[in-house]
Amino acid sequence: MSQAPQIIDVGPVTKPRRFVFVLMNQFTMLCFACAVESLRIANRTAGKQIYDWVIIGDGGDIATCSNGCAFKLQSDLIELDRDDTIMLCGGLDVQKATTKRVLNWLRREARRGVQVAGLCTAGYTMAKAGLLDGKRATIHWENQDSFAEEFEDVILTRSVFVVDGNRITTAGGTASIDLMLKLIADQFSEELANAVADILIYSSIRTDQDTQRLSIPTRIGVRHPKLSRVIQLMEGNIEEPISPAVLAREVGMSTRQLERLFRRYLARSPKRYYMELRLQKARNLLMQTDMTVINVALACGFASPSHFSKCYRSHYDTTPYRERGSHAARQPASH
Repeated sequence: MSQAPQIIDVGPVTKPRRFVFVLMNQFTMLCFACAVESLRIANRTAGKQIYDWVIIGDGGDIATCSNGCAFKLQSDLIELDRDDTIMLCGGLDVQKATTKRVLNWLRREARRGVQVAGLCTAGYTMAKAGLLDGKRATIHWENQDSFAEEFEDVILTRSVFVVDGNRITTAGGTASIDLMLKLIADQFSEELANAVADILIYSSIRTDQDTQRLSIPTRIGVRHPKLSRVIQLMEGNIEEPISPAVLAREVGMSTRQLERLFRRYLARSPKRYYMELRLQKARNLLMQTDMTVINVALACGFASPSHFSKCYRSHYDTTPYRERGSHAARQPASH
């Protein structure tokens, strides 16, 4: 039997604030659920309906999320009120889900002054519609490389979420909770936002100053400041790789000491680790963009396509061209 929450007084509310969730094909359920549940709990905690929401999408029929669950949409893409907030929910294969109809609808509503938020990978759709030009934004870390290559006019950050005027983007997953708690705090009070977080058992609220990825020591399972610094330098210099000698000098070590450090903690040479980072970025670009294989090679620090192809085959057991071809074959047809 659930206990009734303590009611937080939010003052008079003449009209609930409405969020319009736009479910794109293959959207991520987690980011959608985190957002809508935060609103539901805010209503319950306020003791009245301070938020309202509607679930719509292209065609107005069924939207299927990336885990296979299907949602019955309440409506097609409708004309909105100016004080609505669009919550565009993206996920896998967001390029395919970004239809011309969605783009035209987004541009029209944005021109009318409606606030637009993109959850998970939906920042791509917003950028494609031209809504993020000159704006700060974020997107899930797996999509950062391809996004940065395609949208040079967007100021891309690695933040958990970004609010820039009436344009909002999140990194996906539980970042939706952090965003909704900020909006609840801004629109009503910190007290209400904290009460919602408490019911969600969300004990560490992140702000737009927090980055989305785990720290390097946590990711690699090793706490060694010099090793972390070298990896940070590697990750920040993919297009123009830094030599092991320069990396070693940056952290006050000899090349041999650096080699031993990597062998001890990561069971591979610095050169090998760096190569794996570059190939991982290359794979992201091949899978997520229309960049030519030559341009992907250059973006990942390979001077020649043949050397790139050789390294790629050695690591992934396929060629860059086959990788792109097999990925294209797996994609659902655009509609």
